[in-house]
Amino acid sequence: MTISTTIIKNSANGNGSTSAFTYSFKITDDDDIQVIIRSATGTETVKSKGTHYNVSGVGNNSGTVTFTSGNIPASGETVLLRRSTPQTQAMDLIDNDPMSADTIETAHDKVVAITQELQEQVDRSLKLSRTNTMTSTEFTNSATDRASKILAFDSAGEISVTQELGTFVGNWAASTSYNARDLVKDTSTNNIFICTTSHTSSGSQPLTTNTDSAKWSLLVDAASATTSASAAATSATAAASSATAAASSASTASGHKDTATTKASEAASSATAAASSATAAASSATSAAASLDSFDDTYLGAKSSAPSVDNDGNSLATGALYFNSSTGALNVWTGSAWVAIQADTDVKVSVSSNDTTPNFLLSKLTAGTNISIAETNDGSNETITITNTGEDPTALAIALG
Repeated sequence: MTISTTIIKNSANGNGSTSAFTYSFKITDDDDIQVIIRSATGTETVKSKGTHYNVSGVGNNSGTVTFTSGNIPASGETVLLRRSTPQTQAMDLIDNDPMSADTIETAHDKVVAITQELQEQVDRSLKLSRTNTMTSTEFTNSATDRASKILAFDSAGEISVTQELGTFVGNWAASTSYNARDLVKDTSTNNIFICTTSHTSSGSQPLTTNTDSAKWSLLVDAASATTSASAAATSATAAASSATAAASSASTASGHKDTATTKASEAASSATAAASSATAAASSATSAAASLDSFDDTYLGAKSSAPSVDNDGNSLATGALYFNSSTGALNVWTGSAWVAIQADTDVKVSVSSNDTTPNFLLSKLTAGTNISIAETNDGSNETITITNTGEDPTALAIALG
């Protein structure tokens, strides 16, 4: 029987129930087929005839591999059936004996089968194209020299064993011969570059604007990292300054008495905590900003009218403070209303909110014996005149009504 196809392997997907898989190539012995199971993770396992499977169809151009109970390929597994002919020569020719055509054909079939299997292996190999050349595909490095290295191509395009990234050759310099995969440091920026094209250097640093910049590729952008670090340090310093200003504002507020004194003391403590956080903000400006925001929610600053929400647009917190720039008074939020905090000085107060009523003040006084009371400026800035009408000038009795 001739070999009429170049197919030497078939594959199929397992599903946990199918046990029989067809192969579409000729084998002359049930040992001439290799059965491989590939898992979903890529692990390949060669199975054993009789233990894991049995073969039928020997001598034909197709046949079946049937897996035994308990060895049926699962879902996600790939079944590979591959012809694997022994690389031996079994035909024995004897002088003057008849030479069977079947014997010759079988021997030729075996040679073709082995050739096809070798070709299949070659097709899976890395190789040069038909128009490409390489002086040598061999490397002589020992196992010790090859350890932790990779295969690469040198400046002549020949195969070599080298480091993972390339070879560090120090600081970049002009008029220097550089080979592909050389690593250099640009001392003007501290950036690290890898040479992509062999050349003799010219021009000056930085390499990003050098005349040979296209022959270098940036590996480590130290310049950008330095800029980012500087910006972070600047932000931390600004946060510390803001926290210091917050502490100063809290200290001013603490000069007021009563509720303002208590709340300002708490604000000063918060500001002190913010200042402490800002000291550590060289590495984390976010913490200082959070402390400043906490103080900002308590002391709302100077405003021309009473605010209804805090500086973040949130509900007012009980004990919140603000300075009314229109009245010149510090105010505290009681939870339901703003109350002005009076300074410790003499002030004028109204007897009643409706003291514009005529004789309202007079109605609150009762004259004693031989005493007369008169009110002037009714409905305005009233005054009271008290007169002793008796003979005894030594005593006046007045009772508040």
